[in-house]
Amino acid sequence: MTRKTRHTQPRHARNLTLACLLAPFLTLQACTHPRPTPQPHGQEAALIPPTTTLTLSDKTTIPIRIWAASHPKAVILALHGYGDSRDAWEWPAPTLADSAITTIAPDQRGFGQAPKRGQWPGTRRMVQDTIEEANWVHTHYPTLPLYLMGESMGAATALLATTRPGISPIAGTILVSPAVLNIDPASRTLLNLITLIAPDWTFTGEDVPIKVIPTTNIAAMRRLYFDPLTLKTSRLDSVTGLVSLMATASHTPAPARTPLLILYGDQDQLVPQGPMASFWRRTPTARHDLIPGGHHLLLRDRPIATTDILSWIEHPTRPLPSGGDIAAAAWIATDPYSSEYP
Repeated sequence: MTRKTRHTQPRHARNLTLACLLAPFLTLQACTHPRPTPQPHGQEAALIPPTTTLTLSDKTTIPIRIWAASHPKAVILALHGYGDSRDAWEWPAPTLADSAITTIAPDQRGFGQAPKRGQWPGTRRMVQDTIEEANWVHTHYPTLPLYLMGESMGAATALLATTRPGISPIAGTILVSPAVLNIDPASRTLLNLITLIAPDWTFTGEDVPIKVIPTTNIAAMRRLYFDPLTLKTSRLDSVTGLVSLMATASHTPAPARTPLLILYGDQDQLVPQGPMASFWRRTPTARHDLIPGGHHLLLRDRPIATTDILSWIEHPTRPLPSGGDIAAAAWIATDPYSSEYP
């Protein structure tokens, strides 16, 4: 009697059970629940007020933090990741300012001090916000090249915004640890079903079933823990919205005429190597930068990543200081995940 062979998903996809599915999106919540509870030192718990605010087309007011260069030669609109805030750029922004690049960092809607904190605004609204913010920056810095930079969720949003009409001219797009993950259908179906039943089910770092290291920078982790702008809980419908955003971004072609730099750490536990390899294969004209030892919060984890960004802005065709472009080319050439993630 012949035994039927059961179809199975690739090993990496099978590992995405619902518990593990939720873990990456609760990373910042995991950072905010260490044991035992530490006490803040210095400015770790400081609430830095916004430099200014921007009123968007639907009358929503968005707080913005600006690290201004004395004599700027370029300006960056920087979009933070899930659960994070405008303070996400506290580590790289001073270095950028020292090199004559102004960083403008809004709280994305639903995060930081932006309205409806903790609620998912929807992919369309987030992309529209980014377009309006970019246009606002261009209005205030009309003679400077404008770069759009995003980390994780912010990178996915930035990528989508560059493909939409109505955005001001972008000199280049910088995606840091982009959340371009298309969850397997079984896990997405399960997540959608549970969301229909309990959309306001709330998670904290205590619910993370696996250990995730977003950065080895202890000072950055402590600041993230104590920062009052860090979102310390997640609603299930918000996580589901993020999953949808990531899936959309993972299938979005890179802008054809806009220079693109994509940075990724080879120790990133949140965006697996398979999906990233697939994304890199679909963006052959981009500069790919593989940072050895880098974790998901890459600009807080490895200062060389900021150095690479500066080098790419100033000399876009030169080899990157970290050697990450060479490492990326070698990694892609091995085609490690082509069968599982075409």
